[in-house]
Amino acid sequence: MTRTEGPKPTLPPVYEAFLPREHALYRPRHGRKQLAALLCATIFFATPALSAILGARPSEFENRKLTPFPSIGQGWSFFTQLSAWTTDHLVFREQAVHAADGISRGVFGEPPPLHQENQQGPLQVPADTAPTKMDPRQFPDVIEGKDGWLYLGDEATSHCVQAVDLDTTFARLRSFRDTVEASGRQFVVVVAPDKIGMVPQHLPDNYLGKDCRQKVADDFWRRVDGENFMLDVRGGMQDWANRKGEPLYGPQDAHWGDEGAITAVRAVAEKLRPGISKSWRLQPKADWQLPADLPPLIGKTGVTSGTHYALMPDGRTDRTRTMPSDYVTPVHTDSTSGDGTYGLRTAWIGDSFTIRALPYLAASFGDLTALHTSTADHDSGEEIANLLQRSDVVVLELTERGFTSGSVSLLSPAVQKNVSRKLNP
Repeated sequence: MTRTEGPKPTLPPVYEAFLPREHALYRPRHGRKQLAALLCATIFFATPALSAILGARPSEFENRKLTPFPSIGQGWSFFTQLSAWTTDHLVFREQAVHAADGISRGVFGEPPPLHQENQQGPLQVPADTAPTKMDPRQFPDVIEGKDGWLYLGDEATSHCVQAVDLDTTFARLRSFRDTVEASGRQFVVVVAPDKIGMVPQHLPDNYLGKDCRQKVADDFWRRVDGENFMLDVRGGMQDWANRKGEPLYGPQDAHWGDEGAITAVRAVAEKLRPGISKSWRLQPKADWQLPADLPPLIGKTGVTSGTHYALMPDGRTDRTRTMPSDYVTPVHTDSTSGDGTYGLRTAWIGDSFTIRALPYLAASFGDLTALHTSTADHDSGEEIANLLQRSDVVVLELTERGFTSGSVSLLSPAVQKNVSRKLNP
């Protein structure tokens, strides 16, 4: 006779911290390592707040604004973005970056791998050894070239690691144009070329992404030249550089000088009204010098310099004026008129390259409002849509790297929906 065994008795589920210490599965609820980690995390996240209370403020030493404090309304994204905010607002971070650079170069003879994760090998590797599928974390923030020249690493990253391909980007751009033009407004796009493409002679012989960057750049500019609403200012900029005898980009800065900005302003004005700049006269006015934006990314400091020009649209009167460098809040200019100026209400949506163009826009456009394209990151393009609604002409200035990266918020479906709703109700 077979004896049937009943279910074996089991212990009720118990949290491992409540098991006897002798039990193999026992784990303390808060071990020493856990407590140490919690203490370190608390200090890390509390330091920016304590520093602010004591009057210390972090500096914007990188080529971007500090990460804003995340909103509770962002849900779980609040916690993922909190770390970036805390890192940016550590008061002595700039000094720490400088120290890391000095130690790395002095001891190991190479630049530090700043902002890179899972980096394999040296920062700059021969192009033929680059992986076929690249991780953006592998790219350096700055490409260190010859003769002290620096290049923004994102000019390579944006071409080699794209959020969407060029087919999608240009399809979205044409859709945006169609929306604007369907409302009876004129639409123009001017592209600020990357420094790598305009001044390649000082690049290192090999750098990560060299081949894929060139391939995508060639494709991108071929597409730009095939669109009648897009302006390629590389030729005009190179002509001016040849006359000047030096590039229109500084050795340690990622942005064009005043000459590049003027070339773009003239190209847009000519597109809107052919022949408008025939009466323009330019004259050097004053030299300027500012902190360069690339050295701080590798723990150094440097300066960039240039020349302010007097722009006389009628050939006689200088109409340029000082303009604010921050135009995340809309900047309006209506102080010029007469021969050589454009009078229709113009909305100029741009990025950091527009900053050096603003004095010349003030001289040549009689009714222009400039707004930074980054505002679309926060409000799905609501403010941009409102501005476009009040304008007769829409101009978009964006960098080559901005377009090739495929992550232009302005061209996202959500923003396009907002713009279409306002312009074509």
